[in-house]
Amino acid sequence: MIQVSFPDGAVRSYENGVSALDIATSISEGLARKVLVASVNGVVVDANRPITTDAAVKFLTWEDEAGKNTFWHSTAHLMAEAVEAIFPGVKFWVGPALDKGFYYDMDLGDRKITEEDLLAIEKKMAELAKQKNPYIRTERAKQDAINYFTEKGDQYKLDLLQNLKDGEISFYQQGAFTDLCRGPHIPHTGFIKAMKLTNIAGAYWKGDEKNKMLTRLYGVSFPSQKELDEYVAMLEEAKKRDHRKLGKELSIYTTSDDVGQGLIMWMPNGTVIIEELEKLAKETEEAAGYKRVVTPHIAKESMYLTSGHLPYYADSMFPPMEMDGERYYLKAMNCPHHHKIFDAEPKSYRDMPYRIAEYGTCYRYEQSGELFGLMRVRCLHMNDAHIYCTKEQFKQEFKAVNDMYLKYFKIFGIEKYVMRLSLHDPEKLGQKYINEPELWQETEELVRNVLIETGVPFVEVKGEGAFYGPKIDVQIWSAIGREFTLATNQVDFAQPRRFKLSFTNANNEPEIPLIIHRAPLGTHERFIGFLLEHYAGKFPTWIAPVQVKVLPISDKFMDYAYEVKNALRAKGVRVEVDDRQEKIGKKIRDTELLKVPYMLIIGEKEMNEKQVSVRRQGKGDTGSVALADFVRDIHAEIINRQS
Repeated sequence: MIQVSFPDGAVRSYENGVSALDIATSISEGLARKVLVASVNGVVVDANRPITTDAAVKFLTWEDEAGKNTFWHSTAHLMAEAVEAIFPGVKFWVGPALDKGFYYDMDLGDRKITEEDLLAIEKKMAELAKQKNPYIRTERAKQDAINYFTEKGDQYKLDLLQNLKDGEISFYQQGAFTDLCRGPHIPHTGFIKAMKLTNIAGAYWKGDEKNKMLTRLYGVSFPSQKELDEYVAMLEEAKKRDHRKLGKELSIYTTSDDVGQGLIMWMPNGTVIIEELEKLAKETEEAAGYKRVVTPHIAKESMYLTSGHLPYYADSMFPPMEMDGERYYLKAMNCPHHHKIFDAEPKSYRDMPYRIAEYGTCYRYEQSGELFGLMRVRCLHMNDAHIYCTKEQFKQEFKAVNDMYLKYFKIFGIEKYVMRLSLHDPEKLGQKYINEPELWQETEELVRNVLIETGVPFVEVKGEGAFYGPKIDVQIWSAIGREFTLATNQVDFAQPRRFKLSFTNANNEPEIPLIIHRAPLGTHERFIGFLLEHYAGKFPTWIAPVQVKVLPISDKFMDYAYEVKNALRAKGVRVEVDDRQEKIGKKIRDTELLKVPYMLIIGEKEMNEKQVSVRRQGKGDTGSVALADFVRDIHAEIINRQS
């Protein structure tokens, strides 16, 4: 017999070899119908995997992240089975779960999947799902696996096998489909009640432009048709809010092949938004005691070797430039420059905490296949800052940074968010992470305690920390429920030592500071992309590129229209006059499409009584008011940054 403990603290005895699914069935048939996968001693495994030792067991359902991920990964295998039935001879690379759905990369030879094929694949998937075929795991010896895929002529799976050893190799089969996979999977295909293939794309094998272009097929699935219908409705709304579509329609930004991929050019409307964001950040940071700095766009190789970025980050940096016998790199991050500023003058404990901030321009070589509108670019403008503090000051400084995030969330109407505490992987010390195990544990505990004490929602993720310390990835959700990574908040114990940074403490002894890297507004590029989708292009008045459009009914009211414009401009309002010889109906429709917050209709009554007829974006006519009152009210709305 083995002892099984449950999340509620209960402990029960079961026969050796019992599975989590067996246990769930013994408790309730209804529970068993919901269990997709199980956590056994903290490891997510197939629900029907035998348990042979005492274990802590947790049943994972659709409501759990691991349950959803397993569901989607299993659907990827179901999709592969359907594709293989329709396109015999297809070869598969990898098919992971995503934050929402899944994809599978595949080599179809000279064939291409069309939109019509998607419908056929979906139909086949539904047919296969109804068969309730179990996902069967078998462990294979490495040579056996090599022989299997050699016979199939599958170079992709043979490549995956190179880095695996005996005892690490498992196959999964459902129906007629077998694949190399570590799992886990759901019990059988019958759990998959509704599915939709959402996109066809190209993806280089291993993400390398030198390799063959594979077909990437995306999809999503749900345990019920109702949930799929709701998701499809959300997708339709997301299409309307696509920042690339809105960015073009609202003249926010542009790109050019002559300039280069991933290099954004901000048009006047986009530049207004940038300047408003910078103004907000500068006001907030000045009030919090930050000092502003400016640093160059390039630096010598030696500095990035000192920081450690080159060994760990070289693939994301542009190639070096040779000048005067030295190698220079485009700046991929601001921190090394800021460390040099800290070190430029002696510091004492009286100078601590030392906070410096910069909207720094950085350059990162994202793979061309990963570039995506404003979300993945090669030139980015980062709301960056670094805080150099003592251990005693760390808690308050880290809390103050979190409070800054919360302030911004309130301003932009961000209601759902979570801090993702990214930790190191002890097995990768010296490879992916600085080899300082005690400092890792100490620093991670510092961050964890601050998050607990401040009460912000957070989750922990192993193996996602920065190479020099733990970090918090700030995850936010837009108005329609799309998740974005806004920014990071990182703790650094390594670079102060690498750069030999120190300050003189109260005992007149040198002491090494802790560093907090933070960027609450992320980059202009990503944050404006988020705001476009969050607001559907209908920005709050304070950040809107054009805040007011004055629409005279005819030319004879043009002088008063410009009088209105001048009164608003005197208060700093961004205002334009539509002086086209068009009917007022067309002027209103055109202004609606541009999503200007306020339209002021000017006719004879308004001119004679020094009034404006107000039309509000999304609300229609709100009546006539005195010009002076409108100027006063909109000025207050703007300076208070009302949502």
